Amino acid sequence: MMELTTCARPYAKAAFEYARDASQLSQWSDMLSLCASVSAYRKVVEMLGNPRLSGARQADTIIGLCQGDLDRPFENYLRVLSEHRRLQLLPEITALYSQLRAEEERSQQVQVTSAYPLSQEQQDKLAEKMAARLGRSVHLVTAIDNSILGGVIVKAGDLVIDGSLRARLSKLADAMIS
Repeated sequence: MMELTTCARPYAKAAFEYARDASQLSQWSDMLSLCASVSAYRKVVEMLGNPRLSGARQADTIIGLCQGDLDRPFENYLRVLSEHRRLQLLPEITALYSQLRAEEERSQQVQVTSAYPLSQEQQDKLAEKMAARLGRSVHLVTAIDNSILGGVIVKAGDLVIDGSLRARLSKLADAMIS
């Protein structure tokens, strides 16, 4: 995994710098996400792993599958990736680009897992508290996991706040055993 990230970093940085200078951060984010999704299809993975297929042909295939949703500079970017046999790195490039964009825009995606759906009021309050703690705007992504029994688990980058009932019961059990 680390090797893929290391290989993807210069391409993500180049895409970010171009998009930032062209004031197209959002558009490039969308195009990268689309191409990363396309590159994850089983047949496309097989095609990208075929050493007999030229890089130009691989790029043309991905561009064709995106059906006109890519602009000319982005198509050229894909061609550069294909020349260096880096199209299979699109998911890693997309993730790194998203990190660079979030840093530039001083925003953070926060994953919130709860046992039950959170009301809009609860989400707004949680977003406000996380924005204050992180010192940046936050975008909540919520998920439901009944196995946590109650409470929430909040993940923002390396920060994990486990306020779930399952974690509290586990700590109580550990304390009783000690």
